[in-house]
Amino acid sequence: MTKQTLYYNGKWQDAQSDDYADVINPTTEEVIDKVVNANEEDVNRAVSAAKAAFDEWNTTDPSKRAKYVQKILDGIKEREEELIETMIEELGTSRQFAKNTQVGLAEKEMGATLEEIDSFSFEEEVDNATVIKEGYGVVACITPWNYPLNQIQRKITPALLAGNTVVVKPPNLTPLTALLLADIVDKAGLPDGVFNLITGDGSSTGDYLTSHEDVSVISFTGSTEVGKSLYEKAKTTVKQIVLELGGKSPMVYLKGGDLEMAVKNSANTLLHNQGQTCSALSRLFVPKDELERTKEVIKDFYKDIKVDDPSDEDTMVGPIVSEGQMETVLNYIEKGKEEGAEVLLGGNKLDRKGYYVEPTVFVNVTNDMTIAQEEIFGPVLVVITYDSVEEAIELANDSIYGLSGGVVGPEDEAIKVARKLKTGNITINDGARTPKAPFGGYKQSGLGRENGLYGVEDYLELKAIFK
Repeated sequence: MTKQTLYYNGKWQDAQSDDYADVINPTTEEVIDKVVNANEEDVNRAVSAAKAAFDEWNTTDPSKRAKYVQKILDGIKEREEELIETMIEELGTSRQFAKNTQVGLAEKEMGATLEEIDSFSFEEEVDNATVIKEGYGVVACITPWNYPLNQIQRKITPALLAGNTVVVKPPNLTPLTALLLADIVDKAGLPDGVFNLITGDGSSTGDYLTSHEDVSVISFTGSTEVGKSLYEKAKTTVKQIVLELGGKSPMVYLKGGDLEMAVKNSANTLLHNQGQTCSALSRLFVPKDELERTKEVIKDFYKDIKVDDPSDEDTMVGPIVSEGQMETVLNYIEKGKEEGAEVLLGGNKLDRKGYYVEPTVFVNVTNDMTIAQEEIFGPVLVVITYDSVEEAIELANDSIYGLSGGVVGPEDEAIKVARKLKTGNITINDGARTPKAPFGGYKQSGLGRENGLYGVEDYLELKAIFK
């Protein structure tokens, strides 16, 4: 076991703080490492390094900035196995998901943005004006524990390409992937201070970083509750703010569609990564007269799901990330029972070492129940019935969130329904998401967009020079 250090100003640095937090393996419940809770002096030094590096980085030719980001991507590909093993150990995500999505998606998204940036104009002529697009300054990247590589990538890739410098603060639950990424960035040879990483808890290190007077942009992914609080931090110096927040996303099954596909598409988002995904399709809407058939399809799909050690090749569902998060999920399950929902499958903690919760499915759920309205962030699916397509749309939109969604049914009708859903991303039948398209939410699911050029635009200031 080691005591990890911080990375800023182009090198690994000893922390000024002597306060450390344990990193726990959720499969074994054992402490596997320690990371420092950076104090205000640590934060000041990291931000100072980023601020000092900004002017030169911002005026560096965009194609040269892209070459540095490409080197980071190359390093991720070279150390893919290390990243996979680290995420299995600290997050409990399954090996197949770590490879195909945790790392694989990060590589695809970085590659897509690098491909797109080649055609992006950082200057353009509008009548007698030259419009210049340039970086804001220092970006504070506050990232979540559920996608410890890709959620950092989704911030630093557009921010760096746009000409900003960054200070990344990963969560204490899954910081080791971030520290491995910092080592990859170090070997990519970026100019000193362009990329910086500090560890620490959100309530002290994170709060101080986001309220720092020399931070120009707050980029945060996490809960809606915390996202709302960042408005207070941003207003003190009128910072730009980019938020990717919670979700309670609907999957709407339409008569005449493929019910097996609807169940699979929804369930997969709640089984992979243990449902710890903000865009999980956790509300499945089906016609009332097809509920009994839906139950049988769900039982058939879930019967062969393996819940076990995430390092095993054929495991689909591993442990919840922490004991606290496990208790949160179990409390929601109990709340569902209390409010009258019926447990079709699961509903309990597994009797084994590790923070395991049975994949759980509720039926006889009404849309006003807590489990239908609040983000559980666990392997819990709720099935809600409707009488008409119009009611299905109304129920799907009856949420404070609007991050993702899906519709399975005859294509023309499915598209019509998708156009009426108040959510930022919708998949029709087996449609695949392209990493060049925007990702982000309506309503209380956030502000701004990620991926491709849509993500880059959130990190650009606009200047008009009139001639």
